[in-house]
Amino acid sequence: MSAGRVAVIGVGVLGACVGWNLARLGADVILIDAGGPGEGVTNWSFSWVNASNKTERRSYFDLNVAGIDAHRELAGAIGPDPWWFPTGHLRWADDPTALFAKAELLARSGYRVEVCTGAEVCRRFEPALALPAEAPVLYYPDEAWVHGRHLVGRLVGEAVAAGAELRSGVAVREIGVDADGSVRTVALSDGSRLDVDIVVNAAGPSAAGIAGLLGRTFPMRREPGVVTRLACTQVPIHRAMHAPHIELRPDGADSVVLHSREIDALIDTGKEPAELARLLHESARRVVPVLGDFPVAQARVVERPIPADGFPSVGAVPSVPGYYEAVTHSGITLGPVLGRLLAAEIVTGQRDELLADFRPERFDRP
Repeated sequence: MSAGRVAVIGVGVLGACVGWNLARLGADVILIDAGGPGEGVTNWSFSWVNASNKTERRSYFDLNVAGIDAHRELAGAIGPDPWWFPTGHLRWADDPTALFAKAELLARSGYRVEVCTGAEVCRRFEPALALPAEAPVLYYPDEAWVHGRHLVGRLVGEAVAAGAELRSGVAVREIGVDADGSVRTVALSDGSRLDVDIVVNAAGPSAAGIAGLLGRTFPMRREPGVVTRLACTQVPIHRAMHAPHIELRPDGADSVVLHSREIDALIDTGKEPAELARLLHESARRVVPVLGDFPVAQARVVERPIPADGFPSVGAVPSVPGYYEAVTHSGITLGPVLGRLLAAEIVTGQRDELLADFRPERFDRP
């Protein structure tokens, strides 16, 4: 079955995964982004591939486990360099009670987790940590981190090589429909108008605005986050970590990424990004003292793309023929699996049961 011409709006990790899978299936794909591919939220994500933090609903946990598996498959298909880093994840807390309760729940589900001491972690994994020798630490060996911008670049390059078209630096101004309400055209900020059969809304924080062009109300949360990069002459850590008050991970060969939900809570107090970055830096060097020697290189506050109920919105919107949504938090974890499932749905019409709880039509119910 042919999908016709498909416009994918938004070329972050999720849009790139959808577009690459569509191109592999023979669809005529146009990738559209108001900026550059992978330069938006994808480039300012903590980029932690996991299911251990996704236990609110069993179907959501299962989808994220499938996301981890899909990353491994993707690395086999396109090669792992320079985007895929399956080095596991470390987590510890001032009061580990809740963490250990969750770890027990995960272990009963077959999700691998090891309990280590601080001394063991410093010996086996991260010698730069300032960690009490007897501190209990959880190690999740199957988790990973991703260099999102590199992944998007690889996927877009392969999609274009397979026949897709990339239109970057142009915004979508209008989506035209025909008499029965079906999608027919996309008008861009450069004055061009594209004839299309299908639109995929993968616009991240701008997804509600894209939906509004079709008269659809798509409720999304406002949940900003601040991410900071330190410029490092030598990166002293090797994997994603959640320490008390701070999250850290490598970011290639010359930087480290910092994030904290506690610092996110200060965004609306009027503090400038530079001040938030300073607070993140202070927390980070308590955990990895050598990070105090490296300067803040970048800091940015971004809006996370989170549907109102906190779960993905993926699939066709029945009230607008030819319109699909691909919007979610945790796009790094879920991009490869959602891209594969949605592309197959667009081309074949078959709906996968993994997406049953995450269909866009739930927002149309009274």
